[in-house]
Amino acid sequence: MESAFDDLLAHNRTYAESFDLQGFDGVARSGVAMVTCMDSRIDPLGMIGLKPGDAKIMRNPGGRATERTLVALVLGVNLLGVNRILLVQHTRCAMASKSERELLADISDASGTDASWLDLGAIEHQRLAIIEDVHRVRSHPLIGERAQVGGFLYDVDTGLMEQVA
Repeated sequence: MESAFDDLLAHNRTYAESFDLQGFDGVARSGVAMVTCMDSRIDPLGMIGLKPGDAKIMRNPGGRATERTLVALVLGVNLLGVNRILLVQHTRCAMASKSERELLADISDASGTDASWLDLGAIEHQRLAIIEDVHRVRSHPLIGERAQVGGFLYDVDTGLMEQVA
């Protein structure tokens, strides 16, 4: 029986032929953790010159420091060798392109189901959101001074990052 995932599983078998991370302990070799958006234009490791095994990568809509993201950062800082945290949002982000209400209306229209009950976390002022998220991570009692935290805006048209906070 054919599956919608057959092509991906075939690529996985090819990948596994040269897989070299077996036995790796899971620490972030470079001490880096990155929180960024789920946008497919973003190559989190490639854009900062790292490779698999070097960093912890957390992705969510808008690249926000959510409660679950903070849990991952706490684990990374305290147990997995993270000492630098990058919070990276990006230009032309859907989460920063419309209001919460507009995004919910778009989802409702696309799905044919009322989505007004969702909390999407639309970003009204992107640079301010980056600054707020940096403060949120820096002030967390289980992160604090244990890691350097920076907030960045990644330009999806040039590939460049600008430090905002």
